[in-house]
Amino acid sequence: MRPGDVDSITLSDKGSGNMDFDTTHLDVIDGSGNMISATPSGGWIQSSPIIEGLGFPLGTRGQMFHLNPEHPEALAPRKRPSATLTPSLVMKDGNPFMVFGTPGGDQQDQWTLQFFLNFVDFKMNLQEAIDAPTFHTLHFPGSFYPHNAHPGVLALEDRIPEEVRDGLIERGHKIQVDDGWSHGRVTAVMIDHENSVIVGAASPRFGVAYSAGW
Repeated sequence: MRPGDVDSITLSDKGSGNMDFDTTHLDVIDGSGNMISATPSGGWIQSSPIIEGLGFPLGTRGQMFHLNPEHPEALAPRKRPSATLTPSLVMKDGNPFMVFGTPGGDQQDQWTLQFFLNFVDFKMNLQEAIDAPTFHTLHFPGSFYPHNAHPGVLALEDRIPEEVRDGLIERGHKIQVDDGWSHGRVTAVMIDHENSVIVGAASPRFGVAYSAGW
């Protein structure tokens, strides 16, 4: 796909034809090289009722506030809760180079960082970097109510070798082994300036993300 001829888009959502309520993600590069990365979320109707007389719902990110007045995210006037949404844009030599992201709550930063390091440091191509097995920590309190924490727990896709798991256990981690293709739905699209093409990739996890060009 050549930047002057086509657009490229990668999309990730949850479900295939069902009305699931979850975060989605998309990355787009148009024929002129303009880029956008977006992670739409917050449309969870069952937890975001319409406010009578106003016509819009409560924001789901409000649940990231805490009622403890000593907490940094204590519910208080003129404060904004943190957000797990982390659509990402990469610059190279002063120009837009790549956009990427994923749904996944508190794991978004963890999965996309691993993808990016796979691409930059381990010289994988986009698809290899996405497909590589991943891990994430469950140690810190979750952003979403009831803010559960699982101290010391590290979740690994089962494609990570058993000897690596054993080494982590020896270092004090509590290992949770997840299905081999269950962590996130990372998508990415970039401009390969050397070959003057747009390259896109999408995670095969859950079979719902895809990459397309036209």
